[in-house]
Amino acid sequence: MKFIKHYKIIAGLSLLACVSCSESFLEVSPKGALTSETYLKTDDEAKTALIGVYNTMQHNFSNGSWASVFFIKNLPADDCLAGSSEGDQTGYQNIDDFAIQTDNAKLELIYTNFYRTINRANTVIDRVEGDSDAKVEIIAEAKAIRAYCYLELVTLFGGVPLMTVNPVGEAEYHKPRATAAEIYDQIEQDLTEAILDLPLKSAYSENEKFRFSKGTAQAFLGKAYLYQERYSEAITQLSAVISSGEYDLVPDFADVWSKSTEFGVESLFEISYTSNSVYDWGTFPWGGGNESNIEVQLQGPRSDLFDLTNCTLPIINGWGFNMPSAKIGQAFEDEEDDVRGAATVLSAADFIASGGAIKDPNAHDYEGYMRMKYVTRSTETGDKGIAELNYSTNWRLLRYADVLLMAAEAYHFDNQDGKAVIELNKVRTRAEMPAVSTSDDVFAVIVKERQLELAFEGSRYWDLVRWGLAAQELGSLGFQTGKHELFPIPQNEIIANNGIDAEDQNPGY
Repeated sequence: MKFIKHYKIIAGLSLLACVSCSESFLEVSPKGALTSETYLKTDDEAKTALIGVYNTMQHNFSNGSWASVFFIKNLPADDCLAGSSEGDQTGYQNIDDFAIQTDNAKLELIYTNFYRTINRANTVIDRVEGDSDAKVEIIAEAKAIRAYCYLELVTLFGGVPLMTVNPVGEAEYHKPRATAAEIYDQIEQDLTEAILDLPLKSAYSENEKFRFSKGTAQAFLGKAYLYQERYSEAITQLSAVISSGEYDLVPDFADVWSKSTEFGVESLFEISYTSNSVYDWGTFPWGGGNESNIEVQLQGPRSDLFDLTNCTLPIINGWGFNMPSAKIGQAFEDEEDDVRGAATVLSAADFIASGGAIKDPNAHDYEGYMRMKYVTRSTETGDKGIAELNYSTNWRLLRYADVLLMAAEAYHFDNQDGKAVIELNKVRTRAEMPAVSTSDDVFAVIVKERQLELAFEGSRYWDLVRWGLAAQELGSLGFQTGKHELFPIPQNEIIANNGIDAEDQNPGY
């Protein structure tokens, strides 16, 4: 007999407990758990509930349990290695090495956290009445967030249980896997409805630009269509973002991840963090609920490998995960005029030239490069408390360069290479690379541009899978066709959910 725990844990969480004070949420005060049927009646109450949804998303990208969607999406790719030491955080190491088991704790945690977010979004959608303009927008945001979560889930796991109404009785906790097509249908419905009511990004005040905008929803809907190879529909959505005038590329690629450009012109969606809590070793919430981005520290250059004592770069040591591969380093060296290289990886020679020293060239997963994108910068941690516990670096989950590259891909597969190269050249111009034309192998350019532009941003692996190139590029690393296109449904879900049996597991696991 199966135990009812997985969905009960998800559905039983109070909606508003521990609303954090992320940097964009500073104006919102915690209001405790939902206890009354009369709650969520006012605009302020509905907004507070919505902040609880965003908070859960924040937790899924950086938490003291070391289960970050951002990192997990990078791990199987050929630009990223797990790093640290071989036995450190085996869940991460096993994903990197394609030794993925159904009981991988990292996958279980992110899967559960996606459903926590969905649960909270469902509550807002079900219990907020659209009797004011503010509430209509709040409901639209909740639908967009739910769609985003399902887009991530269907990409990572394939078909999953589809929950658009939270369970109220025991039987409703047990849901079978919906098909991937059914999940995409729900994504499209939610985003299409949300787009009608969401404001433009420019309509939000500066301290609310973390919120889903019309352009964000259009871009994610375009991505959903692209991933289903529905190219003309993807073009409709992505071209609407491009023509909106709401977004542009940051002039200097190296500034894309700086504090000065957070929620800036290139950002469509990002998860925000703050150093306001001033954590020390005794106060950091290792069980979760942290407001700083502890994953930045986890993924900074390890001190027993990189000696920064005399280094002139504004970098401090981290804990050594998310190491660059020799392959991505060489890819940038092959494009020596591409300014994105220096802002993404640093060779051993260049590191030594900056005053640094390599302590152990044979260290686990070290292949001659240091990652510079989302590196541990001394300027991005608090000036009080313990520095490594107080990073305020935001994860950029969707930016305008990605929209341009997705549009180029959709145009290419829709036999419109003339329009594809226009979007490609916008990205290449910033990188100080020569323009391409329709006489070039446009698909090869798209593959290369996405590899270089989006390195360490969680796109590379899933691009290779959907293009059918994973076996070619990743076979030597352990990728198996017919198995590794998806992660396994977590074993705890199969144990807990009467609607799913062992034979419903993804192939190969």
